[in-house]
Amino acid sequence: MKNYSQYKTAVLLVIAIAVNGCTETYPLITNRFEDVLIVEANLTNELKKQEVKLTKSAKFEDESYLSESGAEVFVTDDAGNKFNFSEDSEKYISNIEFKASANTKYQLHINTKDGRSFESSPEILTTATPMQSVVAAVEQKDDITGIGIRVNSFDPTSTSTYYRFEYEETYKVIAPKWLPIKLDLSSGSPAFVSNSSDTKTCYGSKKSVELMLLNTNNLKEDRVQYLIRFISNQDYIITHRYSILVKQYVESLPAYSYYNTLNKTAESGGTITSPTQPGLLLGNLRSINGNSKIAGYFDVCSVSTERIYFNWEDLFPGKFPPPYYTDCTQFCYAEEPNNPVPCTHCCSYMQDLPLEKITYFSGDGINNLETFWVDAPCGDCTKIASNIKPTFWVDN
Repeated sequence: MKNYSQYKTAVLLVIAIAVNGCTETYPLITNRFEDVLIVEANLTNELKKQEVKLTKSAKFEDESYLSESGAEVFVTDDAGNKFNFSEDSEKYISNIEFKASANTKYQLHINTKDGRSFESSPEILTTATPMQSVVAAVEQKDDITGIGIRVNSFDPTSTSTYYRFEYEETYKVIAPKWLPIKLDLSSGSPAFVSNSSDTKTCYGSKKSVELMLLNTNNLKEDRVQYLIRFISNQDYIITHRYSILVKQYVESLPAYSYYNTLNKTAESGGTITSPTQPGLLLGNLRSINGNSKIAGYFDVCSVSTERIYFNWEDLFPGKFPPPYYTDCTQFCYAEEPNNPVPCTHCCSYMQDLPLEKITYFSGDGINNLETFWVDAPCGDCTKIASNIKPTFWVDN
């Protein structure tokens, strides 16, 4: 969940719109500040250690958020069970694995170290509706050819209705100009050495950040065919092998309404002067010992997950893959202009080159004469991704 970032994004957007017409730039400094506890809590029907994230509202001039540390956090149910959470790396993690069960009411409780107490309204688990499939296929969007990734599911009881989606994509990156020999300048004198294969193949990863919501109320049946991701056929992330982990959450109407309002606020173009400006977006959390402010939502929802893989050849057989994300044309650093490739007098000025910033050196290593330069990520994939293979990754 991205409650805190979405909330702050919405506020920053309306401020940006208000100052957009100014001819003079002013630093944004907070004159009036309210301390608001921001809650991200998602209790699901997965048997796991559940997580709660607590942060403090930030001033506009703050560069990062502050976590709310030292709090007592626990979840109770109407059967008398209590699930305690312990602070761990800016989150609160349940001490044991547990899951939300049907027909059971759950409440989140928070006691901060400065004496404030909060609780959620009782929430019950939503209908468990598994995804039927996640399918990748060639399609067009806005006259762009690419790969559409769609979620398919169906609830014959028509009790799901409100959905939220997330994904995490992972893709293989192979440095197109990697060579088994590289130039080493660490000793102060240029020397060719063996290049590590750990810089040839890497894995990039990105998580979805936007709120993706779907309401099937206006459809004849509670059937989902949702385009969760579209990737242009010119995007380098599908050059080799690609994987996506999709999560489908079934939301209650109040939770869906909360996320939908949050989404509209973040996307709005003029709420600062609107008479319908929502102000602090209230969820299902409240203070129980004062007037302390709290934002966020304690979401108790069923979730279905599925991971798929595909290769470029699976969907575009016989076609050239997309170009690398940056230009990997070989070039020379030389004292003379328009020096041809390969460079033939590379080593007289090595000490003056910005190696740590923009370039990576590759060569044949035979006589130190025929060598060339490429931008750093072209010869070393660790500049843009991790060379640690994910534990879930499956090759062809």
